[in-house]
Amino acid sequence: MDSTAVAEFEQLNSHLWRVYAFASTKSQVLPLVRAQLDVLSEGLRRPQSPATRQRLCELSADLFQLAGEIFFDGDRYTDAAHCYTLAATASKEANTPDLWACALTRHAFIAVYERRFNEAAPILELAADLARRGNPGLSTRHWIAVVQAETFAGLGDLDACQRALDTAAEVQHLQEPVHNGGWLRFDGSRLAEERGTCYVTLGRPDLAEAALTDALAGNLTARRKAGVLTDLAMIGVHRRDPDQIVNYASAVLATARQTGSGVVVRKLRGLQPHLAPLLTNQQIQQLDAEINSLIGSHAA
Repeated sequence: MDSTAVAEFEQLNSHLWRVYAFASTKSQVLPLVRAQLDVLSEGLRRPQSPATRQRLCELSADLFQLAGEIFFDGDRYTDAAHCYTLAATASKEANTPDLWACALTRHAFIAVYERRFNEAAPILELAADLARRGNPGLSTRHWIAVVQAETFAGLGDLDACQRALDTAAEVQHLQEPVHNGGWLRFDGSRLAEERGTCYVTLGRPDLAEAALTDALAGNLTARRKAGVLTDLAMIGVHRRDPDQIVNYASAVLATARQTGSGVVVRKLRGLQPHLAPLLTNQQIQQLDAEINSLIGSHAA
């Protein structure tokens, strides 16, 4: 296998990440990713130079992360975790600390989404150690800091959360390009929404609302916008404001129905228990019923 073939594989990997970014239904990209992983696996079974093997391992790690993202969006966390583990193994063999750190961070993110924050923390610490060995011009360590901030928020540690958010904000001082548009896409544009999410988790709607309003003014993907709207609905819960809750949550419901995203469905599932004290309100009853219907159809 020569360098020309490897370069073509790299271009195809980049293309698949772009297709994934623009696909409204992420699962549609999975057959293409699997086919390319088969090609890379076949390449690794052939005789090649050490340099070529390193590049093939790196490209495999790249695509395993993409496969994991697709499974994650489909609420298939076990499959996603398996892909991230394979990505970490291939990254280690390729000796690419940034790629390895991102694979670990994605693995930790599953624990964050399932609110197993104590499990996420040591994985993220290992990822941060790896990132310090990587390319200082990339935003790897800043993205890890964002996920650490969410973890600290889940653990109720406001000061540690704030320090992690401040570390993440340092990405704004890096010179372009700070990411590759594939396995690393953090450029600081998500800071407002991440800050808002952390403050909502910490029960500080006073701090969260301004950040989330700023986030809505940005150019968000459907999944990211749904996350911001869910957080704004949670602020409505804190204020016991049924109109605010229904206004934002209804928009999230529409996104979930349109995209079929498991990530968006899980956002609504996380919101639902907080509606219980307000179920005497007819609007909230209707919203709760619609969420139950959505969860049921998604599980089916």
